Order: sequence, then C-alpha cells, then structure tokens
Amino acid sequence: MKLLKKILALITLLSVLVISITLGRFSLSTPMSDKEIFAVVEIMGNTILPIANAQSSETVSIIGVGDIMLGTNYPSTKYLPPNKGKNLLTEVNAILKNADVTFGNLEGTILNKGATIKNCKNCYSFRMPEYLANNLVTAGFDVMSIANNHIRDFGNTGINNTIRVLREKEINIAGVLNHPSVTFTKNGVTYGFAAFAPNRGTVKITNISNAKKITRQLAKTSDIVIISFHGGAEGSKHQHVPKKIERYYGENRGNVHQFAHAVIDAGADIVFGHGPHVTRAVEVYKNRFIAYSLGNFCTYGRFNLRGVNGVAPIIKVNVDTQGGFLNAQITPIKQIKWKGVVRDSQKKAISLIRKLTKADGFLHNISIDNNGLISKL
Repeated sequence: MKLLKKILALITLLSVLVISITLGRFSLSTPMSDKEIFAVVEIMGNTILPIANAQSSETVSIIGVGDIMLGTNYPSTKYLPPNKGKNLLTEVNAILKNADVTFGNLEGTILNKGATIKNCKNCYSFRMPEYLANNLVTAGFDVMSIANNHIRDFGNTGINNTIRVLREKEINIAGVLNHPSVTFTKNGVTYGFAAFAPNRGTVKITNISNAKKITRQLAKTSDIVIISFHGGAEGSKHQHVPKKIERYYGENRGNVHQFAHAVIDAGADIVFGHGPHVTRAVEVYKNRFIAYSLGNFCTYGRFNLRGVNGVAPIIKVNVDTQGGFLNAQITPIKQIKWKGVVRDSQKKAISLIRKLTKADGFLHNISIDNNGLISKL
C-alpha cells in the first residue's frame, strides 16, 4: 500500500512536469516530496496549481493504553465494579475517543460463567461478564490485543467468547494463533494490527522471524501498521528496558528491545508494549514510535496498584499518513483502588517516562516536556 502510493506520487509528478514543459511554464511554489500526492491538478491559464495535497496535510492519531481488566466474577462477584463498570473510565472517556484509532490490551477473558483451566495456588484468573465490554465501546476502543497470559484463563471457551463479544461490538482483535493479525479501515485509512506474547496459545514474541513476516505482510496492504507486544519481566524492579532476554518465574518473556526494532525494520509504524504492569521508557527508532510498557491502565480489584504500579500514561501518537512520527502527547493517569481511572494532577507518569527514557538511552533524539509533549529534536 505504501509502495503503491509512492508510485502514484511519482507518476503524478511526471505528468505535471510533462504538462508544464508543453505549456512552456512551470510554476510550483513548493517541491513535492515522495509522501505528497496531488489529488487534483487544475490548469488555470498557463499555470499549473496543486489544488489538494491530502497526504502532506493529514495527521493520523493513535492512542495507546496498557492493561485493561474491568472486573471479574471469578472467584467471587465481590471483584465486580458497581454500576456495571460505567464509572471506571468516566473521567477519561473523552480523551480516549479523541483519536483516529484507540488501542488497549485486554488482560483476561470475556465470559459470563465457566471453570478456569488453571491449576495453581498463587495465580489469578480473570472472567469479565459480557456486559462489562459495553464500557470499551463507550470509551471508543477500536482495536485490542488479546495476546497475554490471561486470555487462556478459561480455555478455548473463554478465547472464543472473548473474540465473539468484541467482534459483535465492532472492536478488532489479534494475538492468538488462529487470529494473529487483523486489517481494518477507518476514515479512509487502512490499519494493520498484530499482537504478540510469550504465552501458550498466543503469537510468540520470541519468534522474531515470524513477527517480521507478519509485519511485512501487513505493511503491503496497510497505510499504518500497529504492533503490540506483551513482554518483559513484571513489577517495580523491572521498569528499565535491559536490551536482552528477560526472564520471569523461569519464563522467557522476550527481548522487547530487539523485538520492537525488528518489527519496525519490517514495516511497523507504532509499537505498543505492555506486560510488566509498570510504565517503561519510550523511543523513536527510524522515525517510528515505541512505548516499551504502558503499564496498568484500568485493572479493577485484583491488581497491585501501589506506587508505580498505579500510575500510567494515555499516549496519543501523531503520525503522518505514511506512519512517520510527528509528536506524541502523554496524559498521566492513576488508578484509585476499587474506583477507577482518574487524571493525575501530579503528572507522575510524565516524569517517570522522561526519567526512564533518559536512563535507558532513548532521549538522544526526542524531548519530553513537563506537560507530556514528546517532540523530535
């Protein structure tokens, strides 16, 4: 798709040059880049004027947030929010809807009843009743990753029902073996999306060659390619990006730095990470945006929200129609236990991301100001 647009742009430019030479006049006030396509060319007298320059003037905005678990009726209904969860995102719904595409990671299954397949004493299973998914629609979510360690909490029944419910609500999904990726169009822009994780039944983050293959396929048919990963070790002791394989409880959680760079090399435009349950650094690599972990966004009841676990960003990434990074805006949020998501007046997520991005060596080509604006240097 991107190659086709460049070919069309070249053909159009050559046509303009031929006509202008024929007329003996050449009047273009600004040079045309390889990302600019003249949608309409009008001959007025002996002057050729570009009437519309849709590609260069448009900005595409994509919002990314981290883990979402809106409440679970397993093992007890006491872990369900009041008022059917309608109050959980009230303060940020308008922010979430203010983008062309909004993404999040669904940390659990959507299922009214059924037994968990897990057999462990110190692990959690999340079973969100179907009615809670209405809150995702209200918030404006367009696409969600289901590639994580909780999508199989209730076996294939839970996976299939989660996919069914989200599709019925017109929310795109990807990340399990029979649904590794998805392509969708909104407002004339075609998006490709794929999600990866280290867990059984998901598309593996550890198989980088396969991830690159999937990404390349999406790039052929999409204007913007978004890649999501659930990877990295968990908790406040693992806020940094180590640039090596991370292991947690003996499990290979991937080399998220290598993975993010590899999928961008293959054609990805935005990479959203999650999984550590804390916020991590951001990076702009080859003019493409990476968030290494978006933390806990809306995780009701059963999650640790103490300290850095309870603060996170909403990140709105602005790109051109070829996926090139323009800027991004962090809206800092925090969670209040048993209540929901609120904006954080102390802006802890902003200062945390700036600190981690500098410490991990990614602040060399971007700046992050006190209000959360991420700009290229």
